[in-house]
Amino acid sequence: MPMRILIVEDNQALSENIYFYLSKEGYSCKQAFNYEQAIDELISTPFEIMVLDIMLPDGNGLDLLKKWKEEKPETGVLIISAKNSLDDKLTGLDWGADDYLTKPFHLPELNARVKAIYRRRNFNGNNMVEFNEITINPDNVEVFVNDNLLSLTRKEYELLLYFLVNKNRVLTKQSIAEHLWGEQIDLYDSFDFVYQHIKNLRKKLTQAGGKDYITTVYGIGYKFNTRIS
Repeated sequence: MPMRILIVEDNQALSENIYFYLSKEGYSCKQAFNYEQAIDELISTPFEIMVLDIMLPDGNGLDLLKKWKEEKPETGVLIISAKNSLDDKLTGLDWGADDYLTKPFHLPELNARVKAIYRRRNFNGNNMVEFNEITINPDNVEVFVNDNLLSLTRKEYELLLYFLVNKNRVLTKQSIAEHLWGEQIDLYDSFDFVYQHIKNLRKKLTQAGGKDYITTVYGIGYKFNTRIS
């Protein structure tokens, strides 16, 4: 599944602009227009990034940030606010926000900040994701094995990126399915279709001269095993 972003912004016009721009960039976006809606999303959905306005009609965005970080510290947070107060900025960063953008801003800059937060949190800030003979360019959605460009479907690309973020961790079929299909996964009776995507990805990697890092953990799921020699 594409990177999941929650937009917490009470200005509906601005929220819609951010939503459509980031969706066009390939992200999976949801909107919350107040504190209460954001809390509901916190309970129901995992997000990689939250774009958060400080001034909300029914609460303080900084209080939401603090609560969110207590519950899901792995979520990256970009604060957006018309208030250019140094105190608010320092408080937000002190409470776990990753970056701060003052309104008005250009949407390409917002997108660049979101990408930077994701890279810092998952790939030590690198633009290119590299592991042995595998190189991923997230900006261009390209994968190379031994400098050969692979022809991957979007799901195969997202699957490989998910494995690299979770190297040496056992990933269940359900967690893989939920990552790739999100809420649509409720429409399926089983996760057997995950096997076909794994099979296709492994075939493309090995045909390009890559090692077969994806191992089956029988009865559970799969693991990207970096100890393969």
